[in-house]
Amino acid sequence: MRFEATPAATDANRRLVYRSEMPLRWGDQDAMNHINNTLYFRYMEQARVEWLDAMCAEERKESNQGAVLVTASCAFLRPLTYPGNIICDVFIGQPGRSSLPTFYEVRRTDDERLFAMGEAKLVWIDKTSGRSIPLPESLRQAFF
Repeated sequence: MRFEATPAATDANRRLVYRSEMPLRWGDQDAMNHINNTLYFRYMEQARVEWLDAMCAEERKESNQGAVLVTASCAFLRPLTYPGNIICDVFIGQPGRSSLPTFYEVRRTDDERLFAMGEAKLVWIDKTSGRSIPLPESLRQAFF
């Protein structure tokens, strides 16, 4: 049975900020010849890290600050299978003082259907103190 999910009402104001294309690897398959569920989180992570590097690499490197993941979820809508490539779209929601909701959509490059949807909440921190600090302006501006 396949389930079609629709974006939650809370992410109605989300904005597409990044697209990452990645290969599906043969070794990522499970015993059912599907890409293992844990890999979907890795795809979202990879897209998120690429986007953060593009947006605020200097803030993360020079000032000892960065994002930590405080929640993550994934709705597995249909199985991915090898071989092929995927696209992972990164969306952001309304930023808070130090937090940023992110949303993800995973599709195959040869199939427009949605294979998975994810969400993650990021909190910007000072790595020395471990405490939250205001988001960099570059991230805040990405929403507007």
